[in-house]
Amino acid sequence: MTAVNLLDFDLQGLAAFCEQLGEKRFRATQLFRWIHQRGAFEFSQMTDLAKSLRDKLAGTACVTALGVASEQTASDGTIKWLFDVGAGDAVETVFIPETGRGTLCISSQAGCAVGCRFCSTGHQGFSRNLTTAEIVAQLWFAEHQLRSRLKRPEGERVITNVVMMGMGEPLQNYAALVPALKVMLDDHAYGLSRRRVTVSTSGVVPMIDRLRDDCPVALAVSLHAPNDLLRNDLVPLNRKYPLDGLLWACQRYLDKAPRDFITFEYCMLDGVNDTPDHAEQLVALVQDRISCKFNLIPFNPFPASGLTRSSNERVSVFARILQDAGVVTTVRKTRGDTIAAACGQLAGEVQDRTHFKERVLTRAPIQIHAHRAEGLA
Repeated sequence: MTAVNLLDFDLQGLAAFCEQLGEKRFRATQLFRWIHQRGAFEFSQMTDLAKSLRDKLAGTACVTALGVASEQTASDGTIKWLFDVGAGDAVETVFIPETGRGTLCISSQAGCAVGCRFCSTGHQGFSRNLTTAEIVAQLWFAEHQLRSRLKRPEGERVITNVVMMGMGEPLQNYAALVPALKVMLDDHAYGLSRRRVTVSTSGVVPMIDRLRDDCPVALAVSLHAPNDLLRNDLVPLNRKYPLDGLLWACQRYLDKAPRDFITFEYCMLDGVNDTPDHAEQLVALVQDRISCKFNLIPFNPFPASGLTRSSNERVSVFARILQDAGVVTTVRKTRGDTIAAACGQLAGEVQDRTHFKERVLTRAPIQIHAHRAEGLA
């Protein structure tokens, strides 16, 4: 019998699993704490569990993290891990240390099917959704690995913020995403505030509505264009869920959101979406309609995109137009670009899935090899 990976369960799911073993539900809370708060992966370490339960667990369950294929550290302290998820696929996770907080950028898919023009992940194509265990394992590994390295006392968290901004479109892996979010938020696990867990989406409207009802954390929307014609080109998902419907979904989300605004991410592309006219269109799009904040992101180039980064001067002019109109606007500081860990650069170090059919036909071997990474800059 295949052992069940306990990283796949939120607390409710773990309680149901314990009941199947003939155990009381409160045992799940003890087990949950050992796994997530203390980073235990061997049942023999869990000394306050009855030996009979530990024996049952040893025969039916496991706590299995992801294999680390590589680790890189940038001069600014940003760390990027490449995790092997099997069958030639790998995903990347990025830790960004800042004064007073540590942010972990987590992947939700191996590759991405959305295909945004400015994102390296999308140019690799889509392989598969990650499981809940594979999503949670990125946080489990990073938190306990860093806690050990930094010699933090038990109970003092290293990771204070999580952003689902790594590889993939989180809302296209909804069934695995929500239990993972619940683990992150649970006081018996990582105890993160809903304000400090952010899901970033390219605009999957029906799933934004579901997330509002099921697990309303902070929401970031990859906007990148002020009109449908341009956004259709930059973010192909816009053809299915155009801007007007997306903005209405954002308005509905605010009813239950932990923050009183939606973050709109806007990648600055030279000569494409960065003119004063584009900025004025954005003002017209959101002003008096939705409480929001704009995060302007310097584009992190990669060869296949054919795009270049807007100059600092153009970004400043663009930001000033938004700010003068009363729209809260920040320019994201690029982090981790020296190790290809900056926003839009994650590619998972796997083969290009856009040529997957050619590989199948030629029976080419599947290998993991070096590339780059997307995530929070």
